[in-house]
Amino acid sequence: MKEGFDTTDCFLVDGKLALPYTYFAGRVGSKFLTTIRDEKKIMGIKCNQCNKVFVPPRQTCDVCMEDIRDNWVDVQNTGEVTNFTVVRYDDKHLPKKAPYVLAMIKLEGADTSIVHVVEGIDVDKAKIGMKVQAVFAEETTSTLMDIDHFAPA
Repeated sequence: MKEGFDTTDCFLVDGKLALPYTYFAGRVGSKFLTTIRDEKKIMGIKCNQCNKVFVPPRQTCDVCMEDIRDNWVDVQNTGEVTNFTVVRYDDKHLPKKAPYVLAMIKLEGADTSIVHVVEGIDVDKAKIGMKVQAVFAEETTSTLMDIDHFAPA
């Protein structure tokens, strides 16, 4: 409890809170993830009206609100880091052991960025504009971590 905080009128309960949950990826998200898992390739969805390719895919174009759920296109497994941060602490909820680079990556053929781990480079040498390529996991989990990480291309 914060020192100096008046708890006279407060009801306090000490304890731990667990929040188990199940995320439903939906039809679009499920196809995206199972294609990564089964075919080792990344797909996006294209809005034919705006001509934008979204990765990760979505059901509706956020620009023109067009239903785009069936407009699947292949994108490259290579791309460019558009932004990044260095994770410097370990936590049981994080996908990798620190330190590691967590980057926004715009894949070739896509107009939006996907967030993922970049390995194979010293964290202090990461930079915007660096070229990377997907490295697929040998053991699959049916999650985005079926792309194990991205590595310098």
